[in-house]
Amino acid sequence: MPRRRAAPRQRPTPRSMPERVETKADGDWHFRALRGSSKQYRCPGCGHVIAVATPHVVAWPVETALLSESAIDERRHWHSACWARKH
Repeated sequence: MPRRRAAPRQRPTPRSMPERVETKADGDWHFRALRGSSKQYRCPGCGHVIAVATPHVVAWPVETALLSESAIDERRHWHSACWARKH
């Protein structure tokens, strides 16, 4: 009897929510809530580490900074509470 081939693995779905735009005192920002990450990041709001697998927000400006090639290069990972407090 011939062996059956296993179905190809599906790529895991991104562990994030849809992207949104929010206006802060320093301009408009794209942001997305993440359910967790496989690496640590340092939150620019409080300076503390965002631990692995901790839900948080990633944000980047809508408009590119003058010397930046892409606004996505300016993305930063924030604690959700720090992002909410950002003016």
